[in-house]
Order: sequence, then C-alpha cells, then structure tokens
Amino acid sequence: MTIAACESVKDTNISNENKTVKKGGKYLTFYLGDEEYGIEILKVREIIGFLVITPIPKVPKFIKGFINLRGKIIPILDLRLKLSMQEAAHTEKTCIIVVKANDIELGIIVDKVSEVANIDNNDIEDTPCFGERVDTDYILGIGRSGDKVKILLDINKVISTKDVIDIKQAEKPANQINQK
Repeated sequence: MTIAACESVKDTNISNENKTVKKGGKYLTFYLGDEEYGIEILKVREIIGFLVITPIPKVPKFIKGFINLRGKIIPILDLRLKLSMQEAAHTEKTCIIVVKANDIELGIIVDKVSEVANIDNNDIEDTPCFGERVDTDYILGIGRSGDKVKILLDINKVISTKDVIDIKQAEKPANQINQK
C-alpha cells in the first residue's frame, strides 16, 4: 500500500463520526506478553487476582466463562485470544480487570497489571497505517510515557456489538445456574 493510500485511509477514519478521538488522561496499563497496553482508567471497575472461571459451552473461544464476584455474575474474556494472540499459561501475576464496556461489566484476563499512567494528549501518536485490510479501529493510539510506548485500547471497540450479544446470551444460562 502506498503512503497516499494510507493517508486516504486515515482521512476516512478521521471523518468517520464513529471514530474515537485520541485523548490524554489516566490509563491503567498492563502486559500481554512483552507488550504494554492501556485502557482508560474511567472504564476500570476493579482489578482482582485470577479466580476459578466457570466455562460456558458454545461461545467464542475468547469468552472463557464467568465468575461469581460478590454475588454478581461477571463474564470473563481472554484479551490475548480476543486480540488474536497465542493463549498463555496463567501465572501468579495473571489478573482479571473488571471493566465497563458497551454498557456491560465484564472481566478481561491480562498477563499482569503495570501501573496507572498519566499520558498527555501530546504524547499520543496516531495508530500507524497497516493497510486497508488491517482493522486497528480498536486502538486509540500509541502513548508515550517516559521511554516506554503503550498501545492504548478503546475497550468499547475491542468488545464489539456481536461480542456483547454473545456475552448476553451466555449470561442467561449462567444466571440460571446462579439462581439454583
């Protein structure tokens, strides 16, 4: 793809009303493998250690199941699998970040939590262009914090409308199990 085509794609994304505008602020940062990611701190409800997850049959592979967190059923997603990464063994540092995305609370499994970073708007670069066939709409931008770079995720776009439907359908049997 030529540079002009990348610019054309960027122009299309910028003019798209649904495109999230990058913004500075506080981000909870975490690792998936060797890469550091961040999500807006206002989307985070809590961070918990890894718990036993009750699996749900016939759901996408990245939906691992649900947990009962203080009487509330929370669906759990493996963020590595959602982002088409290789599944990893859980360690003592593996955490579940409970977030609110697309009007539902859910947990995302991450390798380890890093820090809360304050990233200024001037320290957020646009997402690089990888061509028209590569969807990077879920990336807010690339944040710089000190000498590190962090991939800033828009959790509302990581979790698509179809994912929400799948999660809500999976919650029905989970709620029935919880009520017994």
